[in-house]
Amino acid sequence: MDLGIVIVNYNTEALLQRCLETVFAAQGVSFSVCVVDNASPDGSVAMVARDFPQVLLIANDQNVGYPAANNQGLRALGFEGDMEQAPRYALLLNPDTEVPPDAFATLIAYMEARSEIAVVGPKLVRPDGTLDLACRRSFPTIEVSLYRLTGLSKLFPKNRRFGRYNMTFLDPDQEAEVDSVVGAFMLVRRAAIERVGLLDDTFFMYGEDLDWAFRIKEAGWKVFYNPAITVLHVKRAASRNSPRAQVEFWRAMEIFYSKHYAATTARWLHVLIVGAIRFLVRFTRWRVKEQV
Repeated sequence: MDLGIVIVNYNTEALLQRCLETVFAAQGVSFSVCVVDNASPDGSVAMVARDFPQVLLIANDQNVGYPAANNQGLRALGFEGDMEQAPRYALLLNPDTEVPPDAFATLIAYMEARSEIAVVGPKLVRPDGTLDLACRRSFPTIEVSLYRLTGLSKLFPKNRRFGRYNMTFLDPDQEAEVDSVVGAFMLVRRAAIERVGLLDDTFFMYGEDLDWAFRIKEAGWKVFYNPAITVLHVKRAASRNSPRAQVEFWRAMEIFYSKHYAATTARWLHVLIVGAIRFLVRFTRWRVKEQV
């Protein structure tokens, strides 16, 4: 088997249906699909069972979060323990995406030709045709995050220093080595998963793809953005206007910082960063309550 595809769904029945239609129109590779539903209140589970019986369907009775659900799917497809029978590549794919027929074959061929690459992501575009900026990213170091939070990245998007958060200084049609691609379409080599393990489900949503890429790069592989393939991404279809999503964004930032940067950060700066993030979590929770 060439490819194991995991799609984590929450309450996006129509988009998931369209996503699966495009997935099963794919050509040139052998693949299996696992849909993990996080207790959707809509008809997503019934739709998959009815219209796509070839899909391995896991229906959770509660929302366990994005990385935990992806891990369920990855395990179901064989990406844990002895992985000899697992597909050669794993793909995390969001249900609010539509893939062209040659997407999987083209990107797998690209990785087959370059053994140093463990992760690749395509060009993602929004329904209005604009680039989904998250499809190529730098790690949120203290410096990069500061430029983002102060607005310098938006003021000077073409500056190679200030525009690093979403690498906005690059041509969208330029292939590039990056720190991370987004989990909406993240193709990962099985050998890398064998080395670093699955996603960290300490995260609930946001940050888990950055963390996975960080660990994979630490293990010696490269991550690339390849715009030879363009994928439609509706973006935040399941989390739009979600109060928890707003809180989890800041919580993910603290987890990522604590895992990868805290140990090498000066004590005074560490206290300042953690205090600022926790303030933002509390402020976001208060603001959400005020809006209700």
